[in-house]
Amino acid sequence: MTASAALRALLLLTAATGATAVHAQEAAPAAPAAQDDSLGDIVVTAERRSENTLRVPVSVGVVSGDTLRDYTSGGDDTLLSLSGRVPSLYIESTTGRIFPRFYIRGLGNIDFYLGASQPVSIIQDDVVLEHVVLKSNPVYDVQQVEVLRGPQGSLFGRNTTAGIIKFDTFKPTQTFDSRASASVGTYGSVNLDAGVGGPLIADVLAFRLSTLIQHRENWVDNRFAGTSADSTATPRKNAMGGYDDRNVRLQLLLTPGSDFSVDLSGHARWYDGTSTLFHRAALVKGSNDVSREPRGSVAYDEARDNPQSYDTFGGSVRAAYDFGAATLTSITAYETTSGYSRGDTDGGAGANFPVRGVANGFGQSQGQIRDLDQWTQEVRLASNGDGPFRWQVGGMYFDSRDITDFYQRTFFLTTAARNPNNWVRLHDVNTSWAGFGQVSYMIDRLTLTAGGRVTEDKKRTQLLKTVLSATGVNQYPATGRRDVTLKDTQPSWDFSTLYAASDDVSLYSRVARGFRGPTIQGRSAVFNTDFTTADSETILSWETGVKTRLLNNTLSLNATVFGYRVKDIQLNGNDVFGNGILFNARRADAYGVEADATWRPVRNVTLGLGGSWLHSEIKDRGAETQICALNSVVVCTPSAPVRSVPGAFGPVYLVKIDGEPLPNAPEYNVNVNARFDQPLGNGGRAFVAGDFNIQGYTQFVLYKTAEFTSNGNFEGGLKVGYSAPGDAYELAVFARNITNEKNLKGVIENYMAAVFNEPRIIGISLSGKFR
Repeated sequence: MTASAALRALLLLTAATGATAVHAQEAAPAAPAAQDDSLGDIVVTAERRSENTLRVPVSVGVVSGDTLRDYTSGGDDTLLSLSGRVPSLYIESTTGRIFPRFYIRGLGNIDFYLGASQPVSIIQDDVVLEHVVLKSNPVYDVQQVEVLRGPQGSLFGRNTTAGIIKFDTFKPTQTFDSRASASVGTYGSVNLDAGVGGPLIADVLAFRLSTLIQHRENWVDNRFAGTSADSTATPRKNAMGGYDDRNVRLQLLLTPGSDFSVDLSGHARWYDGTSTLFHRAALVKGSNDVSREPRGSVAYDEARDNPQSYDTFGGSVRAAYDFGAATLTSITAYETTSGYSRGDTDGGAGANFPVRGVANGFGQSQGQIRDLDQWTQEVRLASNGDGPFRWQVGGMYFDSRDITDFYQRTFFLTTAARNPNNWVRLHDVNTSWAGFGQVSYMIDRLTLTAGGRVTEDKKRTQLLKTVLSATGVNQYPATGRRDVTLKDTQPSWDFSTLYAASDDVSLYSRVARGFRGPTIQGRSAVFNTDFTTADSETILSWETGVKTRLLNNTLSLNATVFGYRVKDIQLNGNDVFGNGILFNARRADAYGVEADATWRPVRNVTLGLGGSWLHSEIKDRGAETQICALNSVVVCTPSAPVRSVPGAFGPVYLVKIDGEPLPNAPEYNVNVNARFDQPLGNGGRAFVAGDFNIQGYTQFVLYKTAEFTSNGNFEGGLKVGYSAPGDAYELAVFARNITNEKNLKGVIENYMAAVFNEPRIIGISLSGKFR
């Protein structure tokens, strides 16, 4: 789609939605409705019930659907755009839009293996998405996002140690309701997020049809001009960087009686785009400054411009029956996906970063999921009513199976030949069952809550097939560990107190234990080495906080202090061959504070501030990891003492990681937003709104260097527009990453390669809500 075609599409959409908006405006009263000075209540479902967040003894961050749509108006990834927008939440990716990695309070997993386990769970419309590719399913026509911090397991189907990100979309209703947000911007970016629904049979059957369409044209040049079997010799403009992400979802709500309901949901995603672009030698030894490296240009001699493509389909059935005293709920869901991702993982041709004098690194990898199937079944029985005693019990079965191919080609660190073009096929199976429950009792203003869970988690990885190219010599020993099964059964629990000091102030404390099951990494088989594994990790977490609504509900102020200890923490580093491996460190400790505030000092001004501060530390005097080295030469500047050991192709350099912070755990994150509305004579409003995020010191790898860190990353957005009377529609101009910051977001150590954030996008948007 060209920029002109995108503009024409938006104009057509504008005409269509504008006609509907005019109809809605004509039906509204002539006089504009007075705006309420108060902020209103925030209702969450963090405890599987709709409750005011003041009465929920869990640290919960909330983002409205409208706010999320503002963040993604330039076509940005709907998940990555949440990073830093909620205190203690960080999200990044070095594998494009297909494999985001999530961190809550610094706890996450930097592993890019397709079978990687993460301590953060994603739940969309009550369905657990566990596989890393399924977690990339975009969110759209979403009503609210909730981030539950700390171990969860007493109420939700999948156990988690770091927390949950919960997305709730708009559901079918018995009244007609629709909304749409559309925009076009720089690089031919197009974003359409829309939903329409209403009754099909009054009081019996209702529907909701939703869609997300995102497009961006290729905008990154490939300046490679050499010879390669995997690339043309002629530099090409606009060779990569674009994407087409098309999504649709249909929901049906069947209510044959007042006590029984069935929600049917089906969705599909067709995605084609570009995987993450690594900029080789963007980092210079001794510095993390990347200002000299052009964002829109690479020199890739491999991977055929880093293509990425996945198709995903899924469906769920949620049935609920109200017995009066309690409601029984069953959630059955199925997800399937297949696709591939290729990448020039050394960052391209290396004329300025040669391997033994040879310009090309020949570093290419491909991951392909031939077939992934995930089944989940959850059953829950929960008490009804607002009495002093409430309870819930439930159980869940989880089954995920996939067949995955890995391909790797890397230049051997010798003068003789390339590494064999190795290709392996793996079969991963993860099954889990759990029983869980929670009870709470209110004594006057004090509520006591206790929950428990027992989980069995079992994983198996098999090597089905290996192909080693005859052009190279296998230089790795084969020891035969090619079929591994791990299983563990452990309890989780939580206990909390909440004291309602007044109708507007609540104090709470919570302590919780959780665990993450054992993990297998099969990617190393591509080098004909054994699978690596990590045993279960356990976490003990505590937090205490205050939630308030002050100044006649014009000020919302919440704050939490927290701490946790993870024993046998699962980490990802490198072995003596330079391959990614799993291992357990003895423990990691962390503590910090998170807070958010929203203030409406006068009717037409709204100010928001959120922030988190974190101190994390790995505790293991014996734990080591391989550091940045190429041609047996250390290419970065580690701060810890370095020791060398013999390796396959020369010395391997190791450093201890005792005392280091957790990787991708920002020391602080601050998010500021503000909106000013100016009422107009026709009942409409002119407005200006802005949001800004600052990210503190962040270490991308397990060891500290001058290069592989960021500090002070900044991004801002601005929106100026007009809102029609009754908020029938909104027309605005916007800018995302308005100052065009080029932030370092990830690295490939050996090649001093850098990953950058998205460029500045400037555009125009139109949105409306029609009832």
